Amino acid sequence: MGEALWDVLPEGKKIGGAPANFAYHVSQFGLPSCVVSAVGDDALGNEIIENFTSKGLNHLIEKVPYPTGTVQVEIDQAGIPQYEIKENVAWDNIPYTARLEQLAERTKAVCFGSLAQRNVVSRNTINRFLDAMPQNAESLVVFDVNLRQGFYNKEILCNSMKRCNILKINDEELVTISRMFGYPGIDLQDKCWILLGKYNLKMLILTCGINGSYVFTPGNVSFQPTPKVEVADTVGAGDSFTAAFIASILKGKSVAEAHSKAVRTSAFVCTRPGAMPTLPAEITE
Repeated sequence: MGEALWDVLPEGKKIGGAPANFAYHVSQFGLPSCVVSAVGDDALGNEIIENFTSKGLNHLIEKVPYPTGTVQVEIDQAGIPQYEIKENVAWDNIPYTARLEQLAERTKAVCFGSLAQRNVVSRNTINRFLDAMPQNAESLVVFDVNLRQGFYNKEILCNSMKRCNILKINDEELVTISRMFGYPGIDLQDKCWILLGKYNLKMLILTCGINGSYVFTPGNVSFQPTPKVEVADTVGAGDSFTAAFIASILKGKSVAEAHSKAVRTSAFVCTRPGAMPTLPAEITE
C-alpha cells in the first residue's frame, strides 16, 4: 500500500509506484494481491485504474480531490534512475475506509514504505491498516525503506521499523539510517545485526546492487551474488525482488530458496524497460 503514480521516463510514461510494482509481481507468482492507493478524478487516474484492471490486478484505489501522482524519471549512463516526485498528490491522501478495514482483516502479508508516509493522511491510513491486520506470528509486515528527496524523518523510520517484522533496505539507505540512528562507524553486516536485534525482526533484507544481497535472520545470514545481465534500467527491480521473496515465503519456501528466486526475478526485471514486465514461466513456476 502507498503510492500509485506515473513514472514519466525519457521514452514516455509508465505506471509506477512501489506498491503497484510489488502487488503486480506477487500476482505473477499466483497469489491474490491488491494495490491500495489513491488517484485523482482525472484522465491519469482513470488510466491507472484501467491499466490495473487490464492486468487482472486487484486494487482498492479511492478517487480523491487531488491530482494523480507523477514522477519525472531521468536515467543516467549507468541505467540508474533519478526521481523528481510531485507533492500534495492523490496518493498522499489515501483515506481509511470500511472496505480497507475489511481487506486488512484478511491480509496475510503487507508491504509499505517510507515515501507514502510523507503526508499525515496516508501515514495514518497505513498505521490503522496495520492495527486491523491479524496480530499473529504468521502475518508478514514488510517495511521497504525508500528514502527519496528528503521525504522521510527519524520518527517515521523508527515507528515503521517497530511496526514491521521484515525490513527491506539497500546499502545506501542503510548508511543514511545508521548516521541518523548514531552508529555510522561499523560495517554494513554489523549494522544489519543491530537493527535485526533492536527491532526484534524475523528477517532483514539488504540489497547492495551489483555487490549482491543478504537476508539476515536470527543467527543466520544468506548471501546471493547479483547475476550479470544487460541492464535496460533498474526501475522497479527492488520491488520485484521483495515480491518474489515474500511470495516464496508465503508458499512455504526456505529463506535460501526465496532469496534465490528474488535475485533471479530482479535480474530479469533489470533487462526490461519499466517496472512491470511479464515474468517468464521459468521464474514464476
